[in-house]
Amino acid sequence: MTDVAMSGDDRPTAAAWRNLVVATVGFTLTFWAWNLIAPLAADFDDELHMSSFAQSELVAIPVLVGSLGRVPVGALTDRYGARVMFPLVSALTIVPVLLLVPAHDSYLALIAVGFVLGLGGTTFAIGVPLVNSWFPPKQRGAALGVFGMGMGGVALSGYFTPRMYRYSENLPFVVLAIALAVYAVLAYFLINDRPDRPIPSTPLTTRLGQAGRLRVTWELSALYAIGFGGIVAFGVYLPTYLKTWYELDATDAGTRAAGFALVAVVFRPIGGWLSDRIHPAVVTAWALGAVAILGVVQAFDPALVPGATICLLVMAAALGATSGAVFALVARVTPQPQVGSVTGIVGAVGGLGGFVPPLVMGAVYSAKDSYSIGFMLLSDLALAGCVYAYGRMREAGRTAPTRSAPEKERIAG
Repeated sequence: MTDVAMSGDDRPTAAAWRNLVVATVGFTLTFWAWNLIAPLAADFDDELHMSSFAQSELVAIPVLVGSLGRVPVGALTDRYGARVMFPLVSALTIVPVLLLVPAHDSYLALIAVGFVLGLGGTTFAIGVPLVNSWFPPKQRGAALGVFGMGMGGVALSGYFTPRMYRYSENLPFVVLAIALAVYAVLAYFLINDRPDRPIPSTPLTTRLGQAGRLRVTWELSALYAIGFGGIVAFGVYLPTYLKTWYELDATDAGTRAAGFALVAVVFRPIGGWLSDRIHPAVVTAWALGAVAILGVVQAFDPALVPGATICLLVMAAALGATSGAVFALVARVTPQPQVGSVTGIVGAVGGLGGFVPPLVMGAVYSAKDSYSIGFMLLSDLALAGCVYAYGRMREAGRTAPTRSAPEKERIAG
């Protein structure tokens, strides 16, 4: 497999599309694994009798570990490539998936396995540099948006995991372990890194330090923490919120949460596509502005049908578009040799954005018997992101392509 990245007319080749499809499938499966505990938290609670905060902690642990793990995994991808890292991480994720079989009767065991299960959330930092290297600049936003649809693994988990669990308690874990094993083998043969991919020779810590010194790394991280963090937070906590506040049963709550995730998945490539045609910072600003308004509306606890349903689904669309737009901006302003390292940091902070809200929502509900404060905080953050994206990041997006990597680092410093 020695295909070049683009054909003579600057269009992606078959190799580019093959890598995009295989990476998206792997991202979907590992994200399903990453979100295995959340849709079953209510079922586990029937036996373990957890508090609201304990449930929040249980579903948030994999998010935390998966988020932080993106930093070293992204840097390792810069060095060793996606052909090594994607099969390796997919295969290793099988271990915690199968460990859920003996662990689901013990809260401490679930916490420990959830910690290792976070590995499944790191594949995002593998796929972004792979896709980014194979597609021309004018199509990277849309391509990265398509890859981002792999977060639909959250929707698949929300819908299928509780249903398989009710049929047989071990079924979802066994099925997903087999799927990951098959994928790891296929990925080894089907994924290939771009032949002229720049391979850094500096140590991992040095590369992370260089990425961390770029001002734009942290600006993008903050925006992604709101967009993608919001999706992750809703993905892991929405079943609990719907069950607690709207008194739905676990299956119905999981189905509606899957619908939320599905809408976010569909709108992620739309956000990337719009970013290729308008400007990713403008798309980000408009989408976050919508989230800010809808957060206030949901804080007033509208009826589930139609008010809250419409509000949550439109919010999912806006958060999905934000996620796609932010990574279109990553592709625009980041030097190619540093894409993996920057992606790791941005993805980590974005995932951490999904770690904190479930804990906050659980703590606020335990203290105030209401979720309104949590939604108002979301609105405030989204409004701040809207203003910053429109006011500052439009300039970063315009000026970055005309500067070399060293010039960018001087600006960042």
